[in-house]
Amino acid sequence: MVFRRFVEVGRVAYVSFGPHAGKLVAIVDVIDQNRALVDGPCTQVRRQAMPFKCMQLTDFILKFPHSARQKYVRQAWQKADINTKWAATRWAKKIEARERKAKMTDFDRFKVMKGSPESFLQKSTCKKMTTHHQSHRPEGLRLLPKASEVQKAPAQKAPCSQQASGKKAISGSQKKVIRSF
Repeated sequence: MVFRRFVEVGRVAYVSFGPHAGKLVAIVDVIDQNRALVDGPCTQVRRQAMPFKCMQLTDFILKFPHSARQKYVRQAWQKADINTKWAATRWAKKIEARERKAKMTDFDRFKVMKGSPESFLQKSTCKKMTTHHQSHRPEGLRLLPKASEVQKAPAQKAPCSQQASGKKAISGSQKKVIRSF
């Protein structure tokens, strides 16, 4: 796989550590091989020099001229809708999940541990039922009837035996076997 994330004017980067960790910035100008002039107008990062070591390049590229003012960077950022696109990426979802996991209490971990096997089984069986039965059933039929439509079968009485006290009836040959012991 060929590397496609190059340092260029307009490239959006994720700040991985430092005072602005976790925020997105746009590269406005390349200062030298170690630093770039960055600006994050929609993420509250002021224009400043930032080392490449603390930036991770993303796939997003903004269209604005070299050394553009903050007004033009903001317009390009909003036009490209970077914040919503970033929130939809797997990278952002992993970061958010990591933060949520770090904030969990002991009780939250207990709830996840106890709840996840049951919810996994419920989801998987439901998915199996819907995917399997959708291809084999005609339109308009439901998988399971509603609770109001289900009727219980009438209770039937067991046939009366000679011993009504609830003891099991023993035949004559069984009595002989029992007496021999």
